[in-house]
Amino acid sequence: MEEENQLIAQRREKLAALRAKGIDPFPPISFETSGSIAEVRERFKEGETLCAAGRITAHRDMGKSHFADLRDATGRIQIYLHAKEIGADKIDIFNLLDLGDFIGVEGECFLTKTGEPTLKVKTFEVLSKSLRPLPEKWHGLQDVEARYRERYLDLISNENSREVFAKRITILRETRRFLEDRGFAEVETPMLQNVAGGAAAEPFKTHHKALGIDLFMRIAPELYLKRLLVGGFNKVFELNRNFRNEGISRKHNPEFTMLEIYQAYSDFEKMADLIEGLICHLAEKVSGGLTIQHKDADGNVTRTINLQRPWRRARYVDLVKEAAGADWFDLTAEQRRAKAKSLGLEILPQHADYEVTQHVFEKLVEEKTFDPLFVTHCPKELVPLAKQNKIDNSLVDVYELIINGVEMSPGYTELNDPDVQRQRLLEQAGEETQKIDEDFLRALEHGMPNAGGLGLGIDRLTMMLTGAESIRDVILFPLLKPKLS
Repeated sequence: MEEENQLIAQRREKLAALRAKGIDPFPPISFETSGSIAEVRERFKEGETLCAAGRITAHRDMGKSHFADLRDATGRIQIYLHAKEIGADKIDIFNLLDLGDFIGVEGECFLTKTGEPTLKVKTFEVLSKSLRPLPEKWHGLQDVEARYRERYLDLISNENSREVFAKRITILRETRRFLEDRGFAEVETPMLQNVAGGAAAEPFKTHHKALGIDLFMRIAPELYLKRLLVGGFNKVFELNRNFRNEGISRKHNPEFTMLEIYQAYSDFEKMADLIEGLICHLAEKVSGGLTIQHKDADGNVTRTINLQRPWRRARYVDLVKEAAGADWFDLTAEQRRAKAKSLGLEILPQHADYEVTQHVFEKLVEEKTFDPLFVTHCPKELVPLAKQNKIDNSLVDVYELIINGVEMSPGYTELNDPDVQRQRLLEQAGEETQKIDEDFLRALEHGMPNAGGLGLGIDRLTMMLTGAESIRDVILFPLLKPKLS
């Protein structure tokens, strides 16, 4: 800390020296560039004059001449300054700059003896002075939590982090393009809701003073998107932020991003086709192919995920039998509890029979499945908003897509019978009938077309496509407990 304070003091001395020379370290000016640094490199041609701006991230002082690196989010370019070109006064000003400062340069393109594209600076402008030193090769940011807490330093210092978030941006952009090309309209629905519905989760609660009512941050946009089906929008999607007042883990953040899609006159099988096409499209754009390799810090491949189509589809019941034995569903409830424990699973007294089976599925199927798998025809207790199967009314027509050991996307043939929907919601709510969204049920009574719907976790998808090990690695500013001062 004392060393850092000394460095800050030295930077403030340089700040004062710049001002003494009549240089504003934070000038109210714009600086015209030839594009991002990546675009400058693309336009690079020996003898051409180009302008670039960025942060100084390396500096090699050779007395009357200097080499330095300028960097922005798109890349790096080397610059060369010499007193003969820009004058001794400008060199004196450059000597008052530090790593982390922003400058804009105009220079002539040339290649060094080693073939490095470089701008020979004709003139430069100080654009912003940094008063704190940057981390030096992660010195001071070895703590993983510090990278999440001070993401700006992570992005400056860690090229891999910048690449992950650049890929996330591509995922969002290409998702919109893919769906719009197929006739889907992007919509926005409320984040503040009177009734938190569309999923079984603990909401965040707030209060609106002017109206004098309690409100909830949404846990899902589903019930509002279905209102749009009632209203005549046949193909809609929303890239939405959801909020759930639940635990934090490698796979969970209280604030997360979901894609939800609804299509009139469709069903869960067509939605499975749609999501398979979307994810393969994104893999091609982001990863360059349908084989995704996850690597450790040393670059060793730890896992390979194969997205080659067609993806496997299997019924929930058959997968449980594969994992827990062909006789699983012939056992009594007590026998199933006993067998689950013998398989090494923790079964709590309050677990209902279907929850015991679901626990087996999650631990022995879901967590062990890495290549894409559509799990179909799940028990109706698990999915209260999906349509019952015609042949077996204990099941619903749904898929759960598993990739990389997690549920990536659920898809339904949507329930549109208002009486059945009311009964399902009552069963889910139990004694807390105030959780029933009566306006949604009223909308269904006006008639909703048969439809297919799906959700896709953008954070988990980004983890899979980039090889990130934690959801915090793909969220720019994940929720953290405040740091004690």
